[in-house]
Amino acid sequence: MDSSPEIDITDSQATAFFLSPHEPLHRQYEALRAFFVEELPSAEAAQRFGYSPGSFRVLCHQFRHDPEKRSLFFRPLPRGARPAPARDPVRELVVAMRKRNLSVYDIQRELSETDRSISINALTLLLREEGFARLPRRRDEERPTAIKAETAEVADVRRLDLSPRSFRTAAAGLFLFVPLLEGIDLQRVVEAGRLPGSKMIPAEQAVRSLLALKLLGTERKSHVMDLVFDPAIALFAGLNVVPKRSYLAAYSSRMDHRANLRLMDAWFEQVEGAGLPHGTSLDLDFHTVPANTATEPLEKHYVSSRSRRQQGILVFLARDAEQRVFRYASAGIPKAGQADEILRFIEFWKRHTGKLPAELIFDSQLTTHKNLSKLNQQDIGFITLRRRSRKMLAEIHSRPASAWQRITLDSLTRIYRTPRVLDEMVALDGYDGLLRQLTVIDLGHEEPTVLITNHLKLSPATLVTRYAQRMLIENNISESIQFFHMDALSSMVGLKVDFDLQLTLMAGSLYRLMARRIGREYERAQPKTIFRNLLDLSGKVEVQAEHVVVTLDKRAHNPFLVASGLADKPAPMPWFGNKKLLIRFA
Repeated sequence: MDSSPEIDITDSQATAFFLSPHEPLHRQYEALRAFFVEELPSAEAAQRFGYSPGSFRVLCHQFRHDPEKRSLFFRPLPRGARPAPARDPVRELVVAMRKRNLSVYDIQRELSETDRSISINALTLLLREEGFARLPRRRDEERPTAIKAETAEVADVRRLDLSPRSFRTAAAGLFLFVPLLEGIDLQRVVEAGRLPGSKMIPAEQAVRSLLALKLLGTERKSHVMDLVFDPAIALFAGLNVVPKRSYLAAYSSRMDHRANLRLMDAWFEQVEGAGLPHGTSLDLDFHTVPANTATEPLEKHYVSSRSRRQQGILVFLARDAEQRVFRYASAGIPKAGQADEILRFIEFWKRHTGKLPAELIFDSQLTTHKNLSKLNQQDIGFITLRRRSRKMLAEIHSRPASAWQRITLDSLTRIYRTPRVLDEMVALDGYDGLLRQLTVIDLGHEEPTVLITNHLKLSPATLVTRYAQRMLIENNISESIQFFHMDALSSMVGLKVDFDLQLTLMAGSLYRLMARRIGREYERAQPKTIFRNLLDLSGKVEVQAEHVVVTLDKRAHNPFLVASGLADKPAPMPWFGNKKLLIRFA
């Protein structure tokens, strides 16, 4: 007996049910009935039931010409269990297969061989309806015979094949870095960093493998599985085969922050001797490597690419403004130590160059006024932004026109080349003494740009232009994300991000050395452009008794490589049986 209460409605409510329908299908029915039965004009019927004239004409056209549209209003309701066209025809067959301990993927494969296609979701639902639980994980020998991925050999330096042979490779351009690495003692870098290794994969071979993937722009460590059968990459690393992704993930987990700092110290010394001198002006910035996790105790930081705060690993980066390359990178910086990271960088720079940096350019949120005072006391020039408050903006807009001076910027490519500047001395809380403040308007921004600096003699045009060049560090970060995939390896463990940062720094230095060798055409090119135009090369590799000969296939940009001199003389390969590399062009 139905115990649900019955509620009577009035005649006016019943009328409203037909004249003001709420459900879309009911509204279509009443509108079409008013037009065809009551012969209401099309525009009036559309207005009464909330349609535009055009959409109502389309509705009438569909009703006239589409039989399914007409039968939609009076479709009979299903009774009992609804049929399953995909599952029912194969139900008994699938049950019999599951009794043979076949997984849903095995069942799908056998059904497809008999021209019966069914999705994994449908199979899962069918087995659940029949009361089957999920199969426990099976060993390889317990699985049915099927086509499987080929198993690659285990990486072991003791199995390195030095015998004469030849093969084709899609990564022939990787060998152009061998002459550049001749000036860098990678073995000494590894020893100075005290990096972990084993008898099967020594530390130098492990770093060479990871560095090769970074130079090739491989997005994630999991994608190394696409390259494990390329003998050229293994030859570059000094191994019989490329290590698998499980080893690479485990290796990065063995690196702590101190080892990464030692690695960066040793690399800085070596790359300077290889022909990449340091400049005097540096751009500093923070970057957040986002981590999608709900379990790791990570702090929330601002992610500029997503315009929000989320859990992630904060990274400090220092870019050489003259050489256009990252010189310093440190990951896992807590919020409490964020403002003092600039002081740790200054200690690093002085330890390696013997001098304090001449000039630092950074954003307003990088450090505090107290630390700006420390920079000034050490005679370190700086240019940064000042945070704007409503009171400050009101005061700026109240200044008379006579207080501003018009300047001309040197850049010929800028649209706004003649901004107005208010040049004055100000006092800030926590800063000892006065600072020079430049307020810039007519620069293409809605709000004024407020710069503060301890440069007292430089012209306003020079200061504004120099800070504008700081935006290139954001371009460099973007390049590292796009080609070196700095964000792609954002693990839930900060140590992996830290080590990946050092590999990015090393690969960026090698690409900058490559650009310097190629010449002015590519001196300012991004790594992605250099790789795409010059280094994404296939070729033939011949291992001979005393040499390794790499013959690069023809490419339109090969003349740049010929002119670079990278192939002029043999390059030693001590990690590969002391053979020498000869690079030739087809």
